[in-house]
Amino acid sequence: MTDQPIISVTTEIVGDVALVCIDNPPVNALSVHVRTGIQSAVATINAEKSAKVIAIYAAGRTFIAGADITEFGKPPMPPALPDLLNEVEASEIPVVCVVHGTALGGGLEVALAAHARVGVKGLKIGLPEVLIGLLPGAGGTQRVPRLAGIPVALDMALSGRQMPGAEALELGLIDRLEDGAPRDIALQAGQDVIAGTLETRRTCDLQTTPDDAALDAARAMVEKKHRNLVSPQRCIEAIAASTGPIADGLKIERQAFIDCLATPQRAGLIHAFFGERAVANVPEKKAQPRDINAIGVIGGGTMGSGIATSALLAGIPVTLIEVKQEALDKGVATITGNLDGAVKRGKLSAEKRDATLAMLSASTELQSLAEVDLVIEAVFEKMEVKKEIFGNLDTICKPGAILASNTSYLDINEIATATSRPEDVIGLHFFSPAHVMRLLEIVVADKTAPEVTATGFALAKRLKKIGVRAGVCDGFIGNRILGHYSKTAAYLVLDGATPQQVDQALEDFGFAMGPHKVGDLAGLDIGWMTRQRKAADMPSNERYAGNVADRICENGWFGRKTGQGYYVYEGRDMRPNPEVEKIIAAEREKAGITPRDFTDQDIVDRYMTAMIVEATRVVEDGIALRPVDVDVVFLSGYGFPRFRGGPLHYADTIGAAELVKRIEDYASEDAHYWQVPDLLREMAASGRSFADINKEA
Repeated sequence: MTDQPIISVTTEIVGDVALVCIDNPPVNALSVHVRTGIQSAVATINAEKSAKVIAIYAAGRTFIAGADITEFGKPPMPPALPDLLNEVEASEIPVVCVVHGTALGGGLEVALAAHARVGVKGLKIGLPEVLIGLLPGAGGTQRVPRLAGIPVALDMALSGRQMPGAEALELGLIDRLEDGAPRDIALQAGQDVIAGTLETRRTCDLQTTPDDAALDAARAMVEKKHRNLVSPQRCIEAIAASTGPIADGLKIERQAFIDCLATPQRAGLIHAFFGERAVANVPEKKAQPRDINAIGVIGGGTMGSGIATSALLAGIPVTLIEVKQEALDKGVATITGNLDGAVKRGKLSAEKRDATLAMLSASTELQSLAEVDLVIEAVFEKMEVKKEIFGNLDTICKPGAILASNTSYLDINEIATATSRPEDVIGLHFFSPAHVMRLLEIVVADKTAPEVTATGFALAKRLKKIGVRAGVCDGFIGNRILGHYSKTAAYLVLDGATPQQVDQALEDFGFAMGPHKVGDLAGLDIGWMTRQRKAADMPSNERYAGNVADRICENGWFGRKTGQGYYVYEGRDMRPNPEVEKIIAAEREKAGITPRDFTDQDIVDRYMTAMIVEATRVVEDGIALRPVDVDVVFLSGYGFPRFRGGPLHYADTIGAAELVKRIEDYASEDAHYWQVPDLLREMAASGRSFADINKEA
């Protein structure tokens, strides 16, 4: 039996209009079959002169949504998209594109190479390549500035944002915006071209207006915000070349694309892109999620109000519970403020805000949760308090209701013992601010039912969050690893570095904020309480890491919220806290430490190695299903630099053997803290990588 050819592009002649339909479900990705089909259709129609105009449109819910991700990492197959689009643009017979749904990356570049563009209402366009470490490689940096100017091209290529059709029409990127079925619009557009009521022109014949000021401003922005990234710089270089002959600009664009393709940054960003999809592949994925039509949130503090806001924005009615009316009113005010902020940022209309708030009810009685489908407890981290709440919920909530805790550290199995339905208990660990942060750790206890876990993932998707499955341990995936590697920052300061040097070294590595700035922002009292909670279980041979932080907290300095911590805050100004320098000096003297110098690379190496060590143990222990799950947790919830792909993807760039050597070198100073995980030692011996483990999972 021979393989049947894949037909993704068909041609229909209606009068003098050749309708070329792209049909490659689900999103009409630019596979080799689509590229070949477009090339053949345009060439055949030109050769046969079977029509006076070619109208390209797409079947299904969208135009071309971008490249075919199944071809990533495989040898390229002709025709290459840049060559195809040059052929489309050179067509003697005019070509009009009708674009609906989304036209992203190469999909938009197809439309830009046509001689006219008609959008369908609801359209969004964009050049998102920078988000995966690339730049538009099929004429986007050359044709957008010719149609809409250099500032528009810079905005699209450097932000990766999706632009609404109305804005695209206003800027000249499309010629019309109409309502109707794409085929009908394509036929009418073709007839209008023939009648002369829809103008056609080759984009390559247009001239880009020079704009050095916009280019300089973009360079300054990239230097300030993206100095570690290659692709934004190359985007600007390519767009700057659009003022010359298009053939020259296309060569510069293509070389820049090829150069970016070979960078570790592109590999890291692609890993992040695929990782966010891979984490949904869990053992419970085939279980049927339960319906969630109403949610209860217990606790109106920062976390509870953020969780409630997130649910409301997803269209889920919420009942907020607090013990006292004053706290309840404050929680409602916080939620209202969150929604008002969305209105101010243009994310929500005033009418939608009012409708969203109407879905919120508030009560001081747990009994108000009798009919909700899911309860999320978000009170402070005290096991006895949580168990009391869950015991009460067990008698109040209807059968089948899911009982979830937002705990950051505590044992979900123990919490579940307070109920007669442990199969309905799960951890849903949101990250602050919960209505903004994308990560949701879905913590599966020993007796959690598969459909309850599946519901957690369905909820994450509904809330537009990334759900990652975690097992039960102190801190789950993210906070367990954080609890380990944050000690390295403390040890570095005790041994000779300053908090400012540690922060700067890690910010230069790519973190948005160093660990001491993060601590000040989150509140140093949180870590202090955790250290106190775990003090009794600390091994006698473990070096204590809280010497400096404890002294800071004992002064009542908890960071930004008290005006000082590692830094002093005055309005938007921030400076090192001179009193902390005295505390550090006193703690060094007490411990008999002679301070030594660390280079910035020393700091990065120690910090990242400690992170990798505990991340490896989390995989080894089965708390995370795969290395990629750890990576996604850190990319989505802990500010890990996305272009580095996550801690275990980064570990592969170092190599297991080198990591083992580093750990053994550091162990000469502290053999308890620096221990080689068995998995890492086995990887070093066998030559396996974390990427290999991901493939095996």
